[in-house]
Amino acid sequence: MPFENATNPLLDFRDLARFSEIRPEHISPAVDALLADCRAIVARVTDTTAPASWDNVVAPLDDATERLSRAWAAVSHMNAVVDTPALREQYNANLPKLTAFWTELSQNLRLYERFKQLAAAPDFASWPAARRKIVENELRDFRLGGAELPAPQKERLRALRERLAQLSTRFAENVLDATNAYALVVEDRARLTGIPDDVLEMYREAAAAEGKSGYKITLHFPSYFPALQYADDRVLRQQLYRAYATRASELGKPEWDNSAVMLELLRLRREMAQLLGYRDFAEVSLVPKMASTPDEVLGFLRDLARRSKPHAERDMAELREFAARELGLADLQPWDIAYASEKLRQARYAYSEQELKQYFPEHKVLAGLFHVIETLFSVRVRPDTAPVWHPDVKFFRIEDGGGALVGQFYLDLYAREHKQGGAWQDDARGRRRVAGGVQTPVSFLTCNFTRPVGGRPALFTHDEVLTLFHEFGHGLHHMLTRVDELAVSGIHGVEWDAVELPSQFMENFCWEWECLQQMTAHVDTGEPLPRALFDKMIAAKNFQSGMQMVRQLEFGLFDMRLHTEFDPVHATPRDVLQLAEDVRREVAVVFPPDFFRGAWSFTHIFAGGYAAGYYSYKWAEVLSADCYAAFEENGNVLDPAVGRRFFDEILAVGGSRPAMESFVAFRGRKPQIDALLQHNGMAG
Repeated sequence: MPFENATNPLLDFRDLARFSEIRPEHISPAVDALLADCRAIVARVTDTTAPASWDNVVAPLDDATERLSRAWAAVSHMNAVVDTPALREQYNANLPKLTAFWTELSQNLRLYERFKQLAAAPDFASWPAARRKIVENELRDFRLGGAELPAPQKERLRALRERLAQLSTRFAENVLDATNAYALVVEDRARLTGIPDDVLEMYREAAAAEGKSGYKITLHFPSYFPALQYADDRVLRQQLYRAYATRASELGKPEWDNSAVMLELLRLRREMAQLLGYRDFAEVSLVPKMASTPDEVLGFLRDLARRSKPHAERDMAELREFAARELGLADLQPWDIAYASEKLRQARYAYSEQELKQYFPEHKVLAGLFHVIETLFSVRVRPDTAPVWHPDVKFFRIEDGGGALVGQFYLDLYAREHKQGGAWQDDARGRRRVAGGVQTPVSFLTCNFTRPVGGRPALFTHDEVLTLFHEFGHGLHHMLTRVDELAVSGIHGVEWDAVELPSQFMENFCWEWECLQQMTAHVDTGEPLPRALFDKMIAAKNFQSGMQMVRQLEFGLFDMRLHTEFDPVHATPRDVLQLAEDVRREVAVVFPPDFFRGAWSFTHIFAGGYAAGYYSYKWAEVLSADCYAAFEENGNVLDPAVGRRFFDEILAVGGSRPAMESFVAFRGRKPQIDALLQHNGMAG
């Protein structure tokens, strides 16, 4: 490797990224050097008359492009979790260079020809499955990249890709900036009646950190949502709800308004799809996915809506009746729903989220998570050390039964300013065979939970525990792979609508008594979760599951219709609102006020890779529920034998074969929707 002794930390690939040393001024020199190296390698593998082989085409390309990807993964991750003006400036300055290179690569006819030669090799059929899959994926991606287009259309496609990357980044930045900019400092403690003491302490510490008295509430979710859920002051709830619901819209600061960004993204996606010969962007989006057509996706979502909307309507009717009778809320509004729902849950099941949270201190939750993984997959999780980007970050290693390193992961759990909201897993480094043996995979695992306050450990809500297990499922998919070819190892090459299978699968263990015994200890007494409280929690498991289901279906339908029937060329922001309203009339039971601008901060589809793919969450949930049913049918959800089959047939194979083949290999049949409905209390 030409960079292994470089002084620029972004050009050092000997081991883990040197996060504590990376500065904004390192980015441009590193990107320029890596791009020059990549282009030189592309020239070398195409400027030859030697017959195409794996070793003279794919291997050298992998070496060069992996270095570029790893360096940029470090930069883009830091941009997401420790955003600064200087870092953002460098990120935005270099993003077009990266986009131009990947587009140029996907349109390189000589390289396309080399891959065609590989596929036409007499012995291609006898190649290892992973290598065949990589070549087939590359041929598909050349076609999607516009390799077969005439020169003018290629140039236009290149410009479109560059602009789309810039717009997606701008969309996410606007949401982050609008979120960071809002703070409500409440001086009067009486306005915060109903909010739990540990949340008040968090608000007090946030104000004190800025030298202020009182209580500071922000729009970061761990700060915002408890106020919506617990504050008795309805005006306060409405004030916060409005601020959250109008982020990055024309109802806020003009410089953060995503109206034009959103419409331009949609227009350019449509133009790109039509340049490639497709009707709309949804058709392009589905080419590498399990679902084959937009109509298939729409049919799937509407079938689920037909089955779940009656349950959602019943949930909503119960909530309205309770809110009117017990809370004096005759006109239930969206800013009342979390509050009334928590009160109804407490009344019906005699426990609160706050009571439950006391049993989930961070250290115990992590111990319980690791226990599940170690039991099922015969591995061990150990603390490890690495340079990190923030003092909050922890680092761990996963070893096999013999103590050999399998993978490593960074864990960045708490919400903070200058960190994008939400939770995600990302690829810091992939598994592949290299000269010295096997390069082990590394994951970024990022959440936005409440940090420790008042000298106590961080306490997680059960929803946060579910989120942690979810993201760790993605991490397992990436880290437990046994595929040695980079492009299909771990999460690489997995169809987007199957990628949520391991993550949603892992959530199920958060509802099992045996698992909860290992992951709970009261923060004050150390006592594990009492059986009586567990029973209440299980009784409440499907509380409002109908409402939750149709909310996700609303997002999925909005996304798919936005990328199929919506006309972005002549549209206005008002038309986006109208489409959202049409979707709600079809599937929703909650109808927000006129000022609601949810699409303006819908980063999943405008900045996060889920465009015409949000349906994937429900699609994969059918797969994950059916897989988990195999553990339930066995009678022991922690049976290592069933865990080993899941490991072998789902996790270990990564993207080296189609996801449906992996599912059938594990389950012995094609997926059925029954388990999903059963798990959501909607069977029958």
